[in-house]
Amino acid sequence: MNKDFLSIADLNSNEIQHLIKFALEMKRKESPFPLRGKILGMIFEKPSLRTRVSFEVGMEQLGGHAIYISKDEIGLGKREPISDAARVLSRYLNLIMARTYSHSSVEALAQYATVPVINGLSDLEHPCQAVADMLTIYEKKGKLEGTTVAYLGDGNNVAASLYLACALSGAEFRIACPQGYEMPESIMQTGKEIGSPQIMVTQNPEEAVENADVLYTDVWTSMGQEAEKEQRLNDFKGFQITADLLAKVKANAILMHPMPVHYGEELSQELAKSPQSVLIDQAENRLHAQKAIMVELMKA
Repeated sequence: MNKDFLSIADLNSNEIQHLIKFALEMKRKESPFPLRGKILGMIFEKPSLRTRVSFEVGMEQLGGHAIYISKDEIGLGKREPISDAARVLSRYLNLIMARTYSHSSVEALAQYATVPVINGLSDLEHPCQAVADMLTIYEKKGKLEGTTVAYLGDGNNVAASLYLACALSGAEFRIACPQGYEMPESIMQTGKEIGSPQIMVTQNPEEAVENADVLYTDVWTSMGQEAEKEQRLNDFKGFQITADLLAKVKANAILMHPMPVHYGEELSQELAKSPQSVLIDQAENRLHAQKAIMVELMKA
């Protein structure tokens, strides 16, 4: 792997396959302590349940320790330049994970830090989530290549990283979203550069989900977009995963969501608890995927 993990595009097809299999191996048996004595600094501009707990627990299980750094404590680019913060933190820490509003902030951290930097979420990508997603699909379907992943909703950071992961893994990616909510063109171009993506972009949810192996959705209004909520609720009408849509996927298809869920909007509570739902398994796999990522980065 590269020094840093900021994007799924930092991996190649062999590396993402290795990460998935390594994570699955660690999930199936108790891990040794390859990061004994190592310290992870976790920078949070945005709060998160799954990101914080999975990284903190993962680091403890690997023999290391994690430190939580709030946005008020670090004030990226406000209290002091990111370049200074990155260089100072590199003298204290062995790894940095940053969950930021702007992708440029995590890029600047990586530019100036001398230790590995992990993108725990930015406005452009959510690569740790995508590795956990692919781990979940591999675990449930037994393969990645040849599977069809149908995503309904906003072409946001989750969709972007999931698409890039599919491009690397040989999975078909279909996205149905309202006009104006497509994935960035830069992400579409990156997918072509790193793999041979099979992709469908449509405004018709029924077309996207037809005979799919995986049905995936995310919140329509992410953290920081609260002022747009009413407009988004109106724009995304018709993109909710319903029992009728679920009936159009393969009989053994799985239902995925990165959580938290806005029940009654993109997904109902009943469907989230259906036999096809793997939401809780998917959330657990953040732990195992991130452990694999941290161990591999420390080898680099």
